[in-house]
Amino acid sequence: MAKRQKDTRLLSVIHPICCGLDVHKEKISACLITTDQAGNEEHEIREFGSFTDELIGLREWLLASNCPIVAMESTGVYWRPVHNIIEGYLEVILVNARHVKNVPGRKTDIEDSRWLAGLLRVGLVRGSFIPEKSIRHWRELGRSRKKYSQSLGDHKRRVHKVFETANIKIDSVVSDLFGVTGRNLIKLLCAEDSEISIERIEQCAKGSLRSKVTELHRSIQGFFEDHHRFLLMSLMRMISIIETEIAIITERMQAMMTSCDDIITRLDAVPGINEVSAQYVLGELGSTLKEFDTSGSLASWSGLCPGNNESAGKRHSGKSPVRKHVFKTIMVEIAWAAVKTKGTYYRDKYYRLRSRLGPRKAIVAIAHRILKAIYAIIKHGEQYKELGEEYLAKKNAKNKIAILKRQAKELGYQLAPITD
Repeated sequence: MAKRQKDTRLLSVIHPICCGLDVHKEKISACLITTDQAGNEEHEIREFGSFTDELIGLREWLLASNCPIVAMESTGVYWRPVHNIIEGYLEVILVNARHVKNVPGRKTDIEDSRWLAGLLRVGLVRGSFIPEKSIRHWRELGRSRKKYSQSLGDHKRRVHKVFETANIKIDSVVSDLFGVTGRNLIKLLCAEDSEISIERIEQCAKGSLRSKVTELHRSIQGFFEDHHRFLLMSLMRMISIIETEIAIITERMQAMMTSCDDIITRLDAVPGINEVSAQYVLGELGSTLKEFDTSGSLASWSGLCPGNNESAGKRHSGKSPVRKHVFKTIMVEIAWAAVKTKGTYYRDKYYRLRSRLGPRKAIVAIAHRILKAIYAIIKHGEQYKELGEEYLAKKNAKNKIAILKRQAKELGYQLAPITD
């Protein structure tokens, strides 16, 4: 019997000096790995508080130890204070916690930092995308504006609810309750001493709604009491404040992103994207995409492509592991706007895919295709070219004709082209 040879293969050391950080709100556990003159691995464990002066002490300790790289988990927002201190001094590898789960039964803060440092030393951790500081500022402004916009929508829906409880049916006549005519009628209802006469309604009506004065007068007759007026005035004050904040944030974003006006203009040509959504895209991705080598890697990062799940030669569920992603939500919203734009390639492709995959998978597929166009526009400076709604029909014309000829032949007929 042949003697079994010992497997002497070892993982290669990528970073002889490195550090792993287990970050929490009040405490940071650090494990520094160094190599002595004999080539042996040495560990040094320290704990630091989360105040700025203590984090500066952490940085000085790492610099004094000639540590060039640090790995830490992306724990909520608690990693950001640490990143603020060591950014520009050391290379930071921000690790997804799902990728570096520790061995069960050995879960302590010290062991987590030791585990992170050990994985980093042999290059088994993959860093998350951390954009530059200016891009992070764009991102924070964009997300704040999005939150304000969602809150604005909530308050507007509450106004609808107040009107329903008071038998006010303005939104059954006007298409936009918060348009010019709708806001004029809301002001009329908020004024305590105003008499709701048909003459006052006629002064409030603008545009095409001037021909619906009688119907508007009927819709505003209800059981609107002081209680409803108080609620309506409170909601309108909040709506006014939120709209002002959105305008201020938008103005600041435009001033900060003047260097990207050309990219925003080219992105604006893509169906479903306007200036606001282009700002969202740049705020999440940046203006260079140097961190993404291909459009496929960008789609994988954003969760707009299926995952790989194969075992024993069998393909299992290919659901993307990225369940919730801010940029994925933005791209799906853009895709819904694109498929509602008539005469576009994306609209035609969506309805072709929907018949086979269903609406949810089809809209994600359209978002993926739009993302590929965004990648080419930002990364390579290309211009968007609309293929048109007839592109796929013309592209597949030869195959369709061949299929029709074969079917006609099976039925005993011959397919012939139309001649003038």
